[in-house]
Amino acid sequence: MDRGTVGSAHRGRLQVEVREEGASAVVTPVGELDHHTADLLREPLESCLAAGFSRLVIDCSRLEFCDSTGLNVLLGARLKAEAAGGGVHLAGMLPVVARVFEITGAEAVFTVHESLSAALDGE
Repeated sequence: MDRGTVGSAHRGRLQVEVREEGASAVVTPVGELDHHTADLLREPLESCLAAGFSRLVIDCSRLEFCDSTGLNVLLGARLKAEAAGGGVHLAGMLPVVARVFEITGAEAVFTVHESLSAALDGE
């Protein structure tokens, strides 16, 4: 992803939209994030980091499901973003997705925001 490029990818049960908002890349997964669709999210996250975005905001408001494979994709992006001096911010998680983060303890390692606007205001 070049800085300023808006992108979208779709495979079965997951669509991923990417856009630039200020200093952040906003990545919006729509649908179900699991072992069948994880690469569809991993690839744009890695592209954003390669393009120089170290602050990734994941708009989870349309993410309906996330399993451990999806969680691992987000954890991997977090490590790479932090190594580049940034981070991964999660915004607007639905209760079913938030529960996965709560059960695994992953919510403690991410910055979690109630909404996308709150995550972007934190820039």
